[in-house]
Amino acid sequence: MAARPPARSEASAPARGLLKDQAYDRIKQRLLSDEYPPGTFLSERQLAEGLGMSKTPVKAALERLEAEGFIAVSPQQGIVVRELSVREIADQYEIRAALESYALRTLAGTLTADQVARVRENLAAQARLRGTGDVAAGVELDAAFHTQFVEFLGNREISRALGRLREKMRQVVTRVFRLSPARIDTSHDEHVAIADAVIGGDGPRAADLVVRHLELGKQLILSPRG
Repeated sequence: MAARPPARSEASAPARGLLKDQAYDRIKQRLLSDEYPPGTFLSERQLAEGLGMSKTPVKAALERLEAEGFIAVSPQQGIVVRELSVREIADQYEIRAALESYALRTLAGTLTADQVARVRENLAAQARLRGTGDVAAGVELDAAFHTQFVEFLGNREISRALGRLREKMRQVVTRVFRLSPARIDTSHDEHVAIADAVIGGDGPRAADLVVRHLELGKQLILSPRG
């Protein structure tokens, strides 16, 4: 009886999928951290060599990143990291302001002791960052501060909507902190005021403070564009 040939297609499909996901995650991380800033031209071959894999999973990853709006691909220019438009940035800040202000208004005065401790821990980490100009850590702590309140709210749709925004907003916040390193410190001050209002049960004040906080960030990123 003839031996059954190895099921290459069955075995290789998961491997291809895994490599595709790895390529996507690693390239996206570089985009989010501004390692590939807007206007950067990317090469499938160079990316594949740098990641130690073939061009096939890299091509699949780039197609996914193009669909998500991180890069643009054209026969004339090739692969280029997209610059978010003024309108896109403004829209993102407006959506965040609407959803986050609702979350804070709703949560005010209802946080558990564990939740308050988590907020205070984040603020303490931000305080230790003051004066360091550590953009990467500042971006991570900023994201954690805002995300935790949405998690506390427990609204899955709001969490999903802000989760999609957060990835692109991370690029924007990184640029804000690089353009104005002092913003890391002033952002901490604003976060303290927001947290105090939420913990103290003053929903309208918390909502107003987060809207103003986001508006300042929006103006910092948009003002250099004239």
